[in-house]
Amino acid sequence: MKAMRPLILVVIAVAAALVGWLATSATNRFSMPTPVLPESALVTMGVIALLTLVMGVRVLRWRNGKKKAMLDPIMAARTLILAQACAYAGTLLLGWHAGIALDLLRIGTLRTGEGVLWNALLMGGGGVVMVVVGLVVERFCRIPPEDLEGGAPGGQEKRRGETKGEGEYAYRAD
Repeated sequence: MKAMRPLILVVIAVAAALVGWLATSATNRFSMPTPVLPESALVTMGVIALLTLVMGVRVLRWRNGKKKAMLDPIMAARTLILAQACAYAGTLLLGWHAGIALDLLRIGTLRTGEGVLWNALLMGGGGVVMVVVGLVVERFCRIPPEDLEGGAPGGQEKRRGETKGEGEYAYRAD
């Protein structure tokens, strides 16, 4: 599995911001409500980020040798996938709500009220938290370089499926 690239996350956020801005412009033109998530979505975003962080700490503790029991490779793989999904979902939420906030700032908040603008900013902040947690937990799942050495003299053995520049994760399929 390849590591996430921050540039891809930025492209996704910009595309989501553009779509959010266009959606807000269209809903304002037709006097429809602004398409922003309610404040209760912050609870869900927080639970997802916390669950991802807890699972990532378990992998980190195993990786650093603080746990003697063998790590379940399926759990490690699920943790990595959850971290990446958390980062991608946070990127989409951040971009969408940034586009909404930009449109509301452009037209002024007289029609929709300041509550919608603050709500969009809160959701964007929640998206930032999800992206940060996802990227940090993804780093937790990496195997340190010294663990990859061995096998061939000089530690230059290439693992199955590994390409140059691609990192290994804690759930090696050897």
